[in-house]
Amino acid sequence: MSINNKIIRNALLIAALGVTIGACNKINHPTLGNYPKDTNPPGGPLKFYASFDGTTKDPQMNGVDSIRANFPSVNTSTIIDGISGKGYGGSETAMAQYGSANDFINSTSFTISFWLKKTPQAKGKGTNFAFALNAKDYSWTNLKMFLEFEDAGNPSTVDSAACKFYLLDQWFEFTGAKRIPKLLNGEWHNVVFTYDETTSLLTPYIDGAIPTNLPVGFGNVTNNGAPRGKLDFKSGASVSGLTIGGAGDIANKANSWMGYFDGQLDQFRMYGTVLSAAQISALVASKQ
Repeated sequence: MSINNKIIRNALLIAALGVTIGACNKINHPTLGNYPKDTNPPGGPLKFYASFDGTTKDPQMNGVDSIRANFPSVNTSTIIDGISGKGYGGSETAMAQYGSANDFINSTSFTISFWLKKTPQAKGKGTNFAFALNAKDYSWTNLKMFLEFEDAGNPSTVDSAACKFYLLDQWFEFTGAKRIPKLLNGEWHNVVFTYDETTSLLTPYIDGAIPTNLPVGFGNVTNNGAPRGKLDFKSGASVSGLTIGGAGDIANKANSWMGYFDGQLDQFRMYGTVLSAAQISALVASKQ
């Protein structure tokens, strides 16, 4: 009888363990989130992609980068109708701040692509930053790359946008006769900048086309007077974050003239390679 009792007790113990394990397996774990995924795998040419396709009121989820599930530490933008799905609604205080742009800082060439919808800022509203790569203690800007729209001292108009692209202490000024036509007319426009290490050339594209009013040699990128070649985002102060819709807290605290983007943005992409003109045209045609 004692043997039978042991068998019965063991059977009951096994059954109890089975119930316990089964119950553990049924625990509901929170999901990572249903946000747009890009077909580009981690380590591929597309290093960072934020669609801002707001499917939830959670600001971190709305701004998540789809390449490495890189959530913004701060996202004070609003959800608006974008060029594709939803988008980023800017204001005088809004920004999306990320701890990094993933492994974009390893890039020696690049393509930056995004959509914007904006009108000229009102007088006295300051300079608007569309995006910036933050680098604490790098030069006086605390930034290694950005695009900004000029303030009231050099105001844009609906017919011509005055803006500047900054790359590793070199300024490319779209001012005077080089202003970009119709960019701030309140409609959606695709903006792309590529840098090719083989030519040391920065090339802008607006809605898939290179502006025709730029002088020869406008995009030549140099380092101590020589063609720059491969970029190095790691030398000097390391890149310490990415800000979409502003210059970032680090820069803003040191430079009060750096303001936030008060327009709308969508489909923000950072590649570690140079897209061809045909690939850029495809992004425009597909509203990506």
